[in-house]
Amino acid sequence: MLSDKKIGFIGSGNMGEALISGLTSSNSCPPANIICSDVRQERLDELSAGYGITTTLNNKEVVTQSDIIIYAIKPQIMAEVLEETVDGLDMSKLIISIAAGVPMDAIESYLNKRLRLIRVMPNVAVMVKEGAAAIAAGQNALPEDIDLAMAIFNSVGRSVFLKENYLLDAVTGLSGSGPAYIFMIVDALADAGVKVGLSRKESLFLASQTVLGAAKMLLETRIHPGQLKDMVTSPGGTAIAGLHTLEKGGLRTTLINAVEAATLRSKELGEMMATKLENSRH
Repeated sequence: MLSDKKIGFIGSGNMGEALISGLTSSNSCPPANIICSDVRQERLDELSAGYGITTTLNNKEVVTQSDIIIYAIKPQIMAEVLEETVDGLDMSKLIISIAAGVPMDAIESYLNKRLRLIRVMPNVAVMVKEGAAAIAAGQNALPEDIDLAMAIFNSVGRSVFLKENYLLDAVTGLSGSGPAYIFMIVDALADAGVKVGLSRKESLFLASQTVLGAAKMLLETRIHPGQLKDMVTSPGGTAIAGLHTLEKGGLRTTLINAVEAATLRSKELGEMMATKLENSRH
C-alpha cells in the first residue's frame, strides 16, 4: 500500500524518527521513497546514515517530492511552516498533521484551500513500536487516505479511526497522556516492592513486566478487564486484599479524573492554537 508512495516528513524529532524507523524496518516503505527535513544539518546527517533516506534543509523540497506529507513539528511553529509550504499543497497530496493540540478545523481554515487532510494523535510508545494512535479525517480526505494513514501508524503500533474529529481531545487525555500515568503507576509499584523487601532493580523489572503482560492479555484475549481481574482474584486471597485497598484509595476515580482533566486541558490548548493560527493569517 505504501511501497509506491513518496513519504515526506517536515520535522525530524523523536516522533518523526520513530515513524521513519517503523516504515523502513517493517518494509512498508523503502528508504529511497522517504525524505525528511529539519533545521539542523547534523540531525539530518544522523537520519541519512541510520536509515538511508533522503534529507534536506528545505521544507518546500519535501512538499514537492512527496505524495504523503507528515507535519511532525511543534505546534508553536505550525503557522510559520504552513505559510512556508502552502503553495505546494493541493489535492494530489495527502497531508497528515501530528502537531499536538492544533485542531484540524484551524489548519483547514488557515490554509483556505481544498486539501486531503488527516490529523493523528499518536503517543510516545511509537518509539518502541507499541504506540497507540487515533486518526481523524478532514472533509476532503478520501477513504484510501484513512487506510494509508493507518498503515503508517500501524508500522509503529496500533491505530484506530475516529469518525468524530472532536474526540481527539479525549484521545489526548487517554492514550496521548496515558503513558505518563502508567509510568507513575509503575514507579509507585516499584516503590512498593522496595518497601516490602525487594531490590529496586527487581521491583522495577517486575512492575514493568506485569504491566506489559496484563496489557498483552487484554489485547490478545479480548476478554473484558473485569473478567480477567476475577481470574486473578481468589476468595480471601492476596489480590482481593490489594484490590480492596485500591478501591478504598479511589484509584478508579483518580484515573477517571486525570483523563478528564487532560481532555479539558487539550481543548483549552486547541482553542489557543486555533486563535494563534487565525491571528497569524494575512
